[in-house]
Amino acid sequence: MNTASSALTEVTWRIPNMDCAAEESEIRHALARVAGVRRLAFRLGARTLTVHAEQEALAHVEAALRSAGFAPQPPDASNAPQAAGHCGGCCGHEHGHGHAHPHPHSHARSDLYPRLHSGLLSRLQAAWQALLLPPALGRTLAALALALGAELWHAFAPEAWAAAGMALAALAVLLAGLCTYAKGLAALRRARLSISALMAVAVTGAFAIGQWPEAAMVMALYALAEHLEARAVDRARGAIARLLDMAPAQAEVRVENGKSGQGGESGETWRKLPAAQVAPGSVIRAKPGARLALDGTVIQGQSAVNQAPVTGESLPVDKCEGDTVYAGTLNLSGTLLVRVTAAAQDTQLARIIHAVEQAQSERAPMQAFIDRFAAIYTPAVFALALAVALLGPLAASWPWHESIYKALVLLVIACPCALVIATPATVVSALARAAQLGVLIKGGVYLEQARQLRTVAFDKTGTLTLGQPALAACQPLSDEADEAALHARAHALATHSDHPVARAIASGLAAQGFAASVDLPDAQDVPGLGVRATVQSQRLCLISPRAAGLARASESAPESVPKSAPEWQAALQAHQAAGRSVSLLARAEGEGSGIGSESGETLTPLALYAVADAIKPEAAAAVQALHQLGVQTVMLSGDHAQAVGAVAQAAGISQAHAELLPDGKLAQLRALQAQGRVAMVGDGINDAPALAAADIGIAVGGAGADVALEAADVALMSGGLNRVATLIRLSRHTHRVLWANIAVALGIKLAFLALAVTGHASMWMAVFADVGASLLVVTLGLRLLRWHED
Repeated sequence: MNTASSALTEVTWRIPNMDCAAEESEIRHALARVAGVRRLAFRLGARTLTVHAEQEALAHVEAALRSAGFAPQPPDASNAPQAAGHCGGCCGHEHGHGHAHPHPHSHARSDLYPRLHSGLLSRLQAAWQALLLPPALGRTLAALALALGAELWHAFAPEAWAAAGMALAALAVLLAGLCTYAKGLAALRRARLSISALMAVAVTGAFAIGQWPEAAMVMALYALAEHLEARAVDRARGAIARLLDMAPAQAEVRVENGKSGQGGESGETWRKLPAAQVAPGSVIRAKPGARLALDGTVIQGQSAVNQAPVTGESLPVDKCEGDTVYAGTLNLSGTLLVRVTAAAQDTQLARIIHAVEQAQSERAPMQAFIDRFAAIYTPAVFALALAVALLGPLAASWPWHESIYKALVLLVIACPCALVIATPATVVSALARAAQLGVLIKGGVYLEQARQLRTVAFDKTGTLTLGQPALAACQPLSDEADEAALHARAHALATHSDHPVARAIASGLAAQGFAASVDLPDAQDVPGLGVRATVQSQRLCLISPRAAGLARASESAPESVPKSAPEWQAALQAHQAAGRSVSLLARAEGEGSGIGSESGETLTPLALYAVADAIKPEAAAAVQALHQLGVQTVMLSGDHAQAVGAVAQAAGISQAHAELLPDGKLAQLRALQAQGRVAMVGDGINDAPALAAADIGIAVGGAGADVALEAADVALMSGGLNRVATLIRLSRHTHRVLWANIAVALGIKLAFLALAVTGHASMWMAVFADVGASLLVVTLGLRLLRWHED
C-alpha cells in the first residue's frame, strides 16, 4: 500500500523468533539506523512486523533484521519446510514404455540412495530450523523435564556417570535455548548486551565451570518464562480484538429470486450467509436475543439494543425505523429488518478494533524511558559481574570458581525482562479498557499526557449543547391577525430557508399544528439576513433582530422599527440574555428593495420566535468532575456573548470566550498552553484546527461519526462528556501502575543483587526472581482490563 505524498511502502513480515517486548526493543534498535524507515508496527501475538518505509530502504531493513538474528518471512510462511522423501512411483505404477523391461525397478534402485540422502538432509534441515524457533510449550516442558533429570543425575548418580548427566543438560539447552543462543550471538557480534546475550554468556559460563545442571535449568526456566510472558501480553493485546467475536460470523439475509435482496415483497426468503459476503444495500434480519452481524439502518421494526460493545453505553437504546445500528450490538426485544450500510471489514466495530490495535503498536514515552534506562542498567550490571569474576579472588580472596559463579548469577539477575515488559503490558491493557468504556485513544502518548492536563477547553455547539436547535418560544406581537394565521405564515416562510434556525422554527411550528402548505413563488432567502415573500398581498419577512437593525436588545430601536411596543422589546432582551436565537416575523411597508432595515422599508413586527440549542444533560456533571480532578475548564465559541454566557453558566464553566473566529480560538489555546497542557473538546467537524493545535484533541461524535475516529487524538465513542474525566482518571491510574511495576522489578533485582554478591543466591534463585518479577508486573498491568472508576 503506497502513499503518494511520501512514496512510502507498507510491508508486513512474519518474524518467527519474535515473541516478547525485549525482542521488539532489539528490532527497533537494529532498524534505528536504517534511513528511510518511517514507522514500525509490532503484533507480538502473531509475530508480525509491519514496516512503513521508502521502497529503496526495504532491502536494508531486511538485511538489518537478518544481521540482528531475526529472519523475516512472508506472513503466510510455514514454520518449517516440507520434507521431500516420497517413493516417487517405485511401487504400483505403470511404466508405459511400450517395450520389454527385464528389470522394471532397476532405475529405482539406482537412485534410491541419493534420494534417501536428500530426504534425510531435508528432514535434518527442517529439524534444525524448528530448533531455531522459540520453543512451544510442549518443547519447553520437555526441556524442563530433561533439566530436572540432569539435576537428579548430578545429585545421586556416581561421578563416573557424569557424562550422561551432561548429555541430558546439553539436550535440555538445545531444546529450550538454541533460539536464545542464536539471538545472543548475533547481539554479541554487534557489541550489544541484550537479554539473549546475557543468557547465552551465563549458560555457557555455567557449563564451563561444571555447573551444567543449573545451566540446563536456567535455560529451561527462561524459555518457560518467555512463553508465559508472551501469553500474558497476548491476552492484553487481544482484549479489544475479542470484541470481534461479538459480531456473528453469519447474517440472516433476505433473498429474492435466488439473490440477496434489496426490494420486493413477494416470494422473499431468508438465508444465512457469511457476514463477509453480505454486500452493502442488502437487508438482514436480527431476531430478539441475537447480535447484529453488520452495520445498517433500521427499515422495519422496533426494539431496544444494547450498544455497550461499540459505544460504552450502559443502558439499552431504543431503535426504530431510520435509526442506525452497529455490528456486535445485542437486539433485546423486537425483530429488526436492517439495510446494510458497510461491509464486514468496514463496520464501526472493526474500525474501532483496527484503531486500537494501531495505537497498541505505537510506543509510549515511558517505554522509551525504560529502554534508555535498560541501556545503562544492563551494561552496568555486566561490568559489576565482570569485576566480581576478576577482582573477587584478588580483593576478597574468593576461590576463582566461587567468583565466576557469583558473576554468572549477576548476569542472570541483570536481565531487564521485567523492566522491558512492564510498560507495554500496562499501556496495552489501559488502551483496551478505555476502548471498552467508549474512549478511543489513538496512542500511548496521549494516554500518558492526559494525566498532565491542566485545562480542558470546550466548544459550545454540538459539544456542550445538543447541536440541534429547537423552537423554545413563539409570541404574537400584533392583533392584526389571529395567532394561528401568524404562525402559519411564519411556517411558510421558514420552509423556504436552509438556515438551521429557520428549519427549527418550521419543524417546531409543524409539531404544534401550524403547518401550512402555501405557495410562495417570489420567496427570497438571503443568507445572513432572512427570508421574504409576498403572502396574501402582504410583503412579509422572517428576519433576525440584527438584520432588522436590532443588533442587540441593549441597543435602541432604529427609526424603521416602531417603538410603540416596549413589551416585545423586553421579551427580545430576555430571550437573548438566555442565549436564544430570535427571529421576527415582520411586515415590510414603504418603498425599498432587499431585506432588513437597510432596504429603506419600515418593518412592523408581527411575531417573535426564539430558538434554543439545549445543553446536554451530562454537561454540568462532566464539568464538575473535571473541577474535582483539579482541571480548569474554558469555553471557546464563535457564538454571540449572550448565548455563550448562558451555556457557560448552566454548565458551570467560569471562563468563556465568545465570538471567536478560528484564528481567535487558536490564539486562546496558545495562551492556555503557556500555563500547562490543554485538551480541546469539539464535535470533530468544524473544530479541526483547534483539535490539531491542542496537546490532546478530543472529538465528541458518537459511534456513528466518522470524523470522531479520524480527526482527533481521542474519540468519545459514546458521545458522553463524562468520559473526559474518565480519560484523565485512567491516565493517572495507569501512571501509578507503571511506576509500581518499575519499583517492583527494580526492588526484586536489587535484593537478589545483594544476595548474589554475598553468596546467598544461586542461578536457580536468580531465574525464579527474574521470572517472578516479569510475571508479577504483567499481572499488575493486566488488572487494568478490569479497571472501574471509583
